[in-house]
Amino acid sequence: MKIYVYHKCSTCRKALQWLDRHGLDYADLPIVETPPSAEELRFMLESYEGVVRKLFNTSGLLYRGMQLKDRLPGMSVEDSLTLLQSNGMLIKRPFVLAESFGLVGFREAVWEKRLLPCG
Repeated sequence: MKIYVYHKCSTCRKALQWLDRHGLDYADLPIVETPPSAEELRFMLESYEGVVRKLFNTSGLLYRGMQLKDRLPGMSVEDSLTLLQSNGMLIKRPFVLAESFGLVGFREAVWEKRLLPCG
């Protein structure tokens, strides 16, 4: 499993602690320096039934500064994915890629259900 994180993000740190506490193996990647590839973003988009907005860090300063709340509805999926790939700070994090699904954000109940064997 891969997890893209921003190490200054408290939610990302909580997610990594949760993974460690549950003994799960993962590769930790810095989302700013090495954002997810176009293929990984498409995979995540499928996990969220094509709702591209769910991949964006809508509470981030960059999202607000670029006025993406207003611009995103008029953008094509391809343009949205290109924008995400160009700047990891636009991507909702943590960004988890498992073998058959993806997760963005950290909600403990969702992670328990998806990532733990008895979940």
